[in-house]
Order: sequence, then C-alpha cells, then structure tokens
Amino acid sequence: MTSRAILAGGCFWGVQDLIRKQPGIISTRVGYSGGDVPNATYRNHGTHAEAIEIEFDPAKISYRKILEFFFQIHDPTTVNRQGNDLGTSYRSAIFYLDEEQKAVAEDTIADVNASGLWPGKVVTEVSPAGPFWQAEPEHQDYLEKYPNGYTCHFIRPDWVLPRRAA
Repeated sequence: MTSRAILAGGCFWGVQDLIRKQPGIISTRVGYSGGDVPNATYRNHGTHAEAIEIEFDPAKISYRKILEFFFQIHDPTTVNRQGNDLGTSYRSAIFYLDEEQKAVAEDTIADVNASGLWPGKVVTEVSPAGPFWQAEPEHQDYLEKYPNGYTCHFIRPDWVLPRRAA
C-alpha cells in the first residue's frame, strides 16, 4: 500500500529532482496546489504554489523522513521566496491529506524551530490538501531532461534534524 504527500518548497523542478532519489519514493509529479484557479497551468495558476505530489512506500520511508528531507533542501524561513524566485508561487507549504499528516507536519516544524538549524522561524504554511493540478509535460522531470537547468535546491551536508526535548 502506498501513501501520498503534497509539498511546496519553491520552484518545483529542484524539489522533485532531489526527493525522487530518496529510498521509498515510488513516483513524483509537479503541479499546482493551494490556490484559487481551477485547471491551473504554468501561465495561469493564480495563488497556487508550485508543488510536488509524492507517492511513497511508508514501509520504506516515513512521512516524517520526507518532511525532514524537505526542510533540509529548501529554506523554510523565507516568505514567498526561494533563492531568486519571488512570489506566492514559491512559498513553502505542506498540504496535508489527513489529520495524522497534519500532526506530523506540526511536530516536525516545532523540531525545526527548536533545532536552530535555520537562522529564523519556519514560515511554512500547513493547510489541508485541495486539488492538485498537474503541470505541463515540459515541467515534469525537468532536471533529468536538462541536468544543468536552474535550481536553487540542494542537500545540506551533515544536516540532521534532532527531536526537541519533551
């Protein structure tokens, strides 16, 4: 049995490229979520964030581990920004699919805030998942097609999220 996660951490190309390589990830697709425009597209996505939908095997990777990696590869302390990308499309967001995912997201954020690994507090939006509008084919697997393409996401060496004291 597989599970799903929907995350937004800036430009969806870089998030997809790094998350897909994690053990237990079955598939990923990029698109738009968390906004106001039906049938969102790259040219018309209103207030949606660029997001990634992840299918994963919870026996091989937990939702918590996915979130820990998510917080490692993007800066969750910048409002509506990642690197040079500015605007609500590039906000940090977790779109939870059930109450358990919401609780794990809130707990993980509390650990990130307590850890001091980032210079500021997490501004990541935690909202119920709404529709996920798949992006156009040219945006899927972009950095596999164009290995030197733009990304502002990277793995931070030695970044390990400790659990806060009880």
